[in-house]
This record gives sequence, structure tokens and C-alpha cells, in this order.
Amino acid sequence: QVQLVESGGGLVQPGGSLRLSCAASGIIFNLYAMGWYRQAPGKQRDMVAVITSGGSTSYADSVKGRFTISRDNSKNTVYLQMNSLKPEDTAVYYCNSVRLGVMNWGQGTQVTVSS
Repeated sequence: QVQLVESGGGLVQPGGSLRLSCAASGIIFNLYAMGWYRQAPGKQRDMVAVITSGGSTSYADSVKGRFTISRDNSKNTVYLQMNSLKPEDTAVYYCNSVRLGVMNWGQGTQVTVSS
């Protein structure tokens, strides 16, 4: 079955950096679009960044210029490099895979930006 396992979350000070990883199994990874979403307490889950199977990327306006999504098809892994973190980036970050309208989700990893 499909498994998406996120890692790399934690507590970081404002202005700091984190890199999230999402290791996928059970799918032909290079055929899937991959994405990062986040959900803060009491809020809906929002798209942060997505990368297509061909490597095209798109970002939420709130993270453009600070976050970078990338993928390594040889490792079945998608990454989210987060720089210049702000307190409003605090959320649970979820990885997802999409192909032909079918979505799968990871369990999420907590990112807390606080001094």
C-alpha cells in the first residue's frame, strides 16, 4: 500500500531554516505529482508547494522566495527547504501524492517557529 513518511520537523527560531523530507513507498514515484500542505490549529489545510512529475513547481504566495520544493526520484523522496521561517509558518506539515485524481497523505510533521 501507499506510504508517505514525513520527517524533519521541529522547533526553530524566527529566521531559521528547516528541511522536511517525505519518503514514499508503494507507488511508482516518478509518475506522481507531490505536494506539501500545512494546517495550523483551527484552520484549514492549505497548499504550500507542489512539484509535478516533470519537475514543475508552484508555491503559495506566503512562502514564495523562502521555501523550495524538490524531488529525488532515485530516492523516492520529496523535500521542502524552508528558510527565513516566521511564526505564522507554525503548523503541521503534510506530504501528499497525486495521480489521476487519487490523493494519498502522510501522517504529518510538526513545525513550530518560536523564540
